[in-house]
Amino acid sequence: MIPHITDSHCHLDFPDFEGQLEQIIANAAEAGVTRMVTICTRLRHEPQVRAIAETHAPVFYAAGTHPMSAADEPLASTDELIALAKHPKFVGIGETGLDYHYTSESAAIQQASLRIHIDAARQTGLPLIIHARAADEDMAEILSEEFAQGAYSCVMHCFSSGAALARAALDLGFYLSMSGIATFPKSQELRDIFAAAPVDRILVETDAPYLAPPPHRGKRNQPAYTAHTARKGAEVFDMDYADFAAQTQKNFDRLFSKAAAYRVAP
Repeated sequence: MIPHITDSHCHLDFPDFEGQLEQIIANAAEAGVTRMVTICTRLRHEPQVRAIAETHAPVFYAAGTHPMSAADEPLASTDELIALAKHPKFVGIGETGLDYHYTSESAAIQQASLRIHIDAARQTGLPLIIHARAADEDMAEILSEEFAQGAYSCVMHCFSSGAALARAALDLGFYLSMSGIATFPKSQELRDIFAAAPVDRILVETDAPYLAPPPHRGKRNQPAYTAHTARKGAEVFDMDYADFAAQTQKNFDRLFSKAAAYRVAP
């Protein structure tokens, strides 16, 4: 019996998977990946992403405006996000966040967009899905400042930032998600950050089609490869793979409680 795990973050609407979703989802099941959350990064694409979740039983979805697109897309409204959240398979707000690596010139609009998404997460009770790159100080400050205005839940998706942001997120009760980056040979510093975190606050993901872990590095990633990252996670936490997989399932169910509670209508 292969331990079950969840790919907490992928992008099944991207052209990389066009016409192949049946096989991609079958591959995932064979690897023990029995659920996946596909992420809409531009709200105008939400209908296509929703359709994928409606068509495929193991797939849930979330939607938001990616920080790298924040300057190019209409600013989301809290009401718009709350309305989307009424769908039974809509389980998270985002991804949103800050990315100053490529798009620092749009920092102000990224911050405004982030605060709107936080408000929607707070009002819906759904977890916020955060993308953070080269913006650790601003990210920690905004997350903490907003949390003081009212609690919300959150996952730092594809976490690859510094120890200070990890600690700030964990101190707020948030979760860190381990992607293929954590499996790369040169990522020991990142693995050390994960190892210092409580194991009951860890998720696993692919961010597919990006960041494939070895032995598939450099190729198109897919949800099935979450298993490679989870096996590395088991090593990081010095756990048996089945035990680590079970722990990440509990963590996912706790954070993404709407997905955990979802039942197909009779």
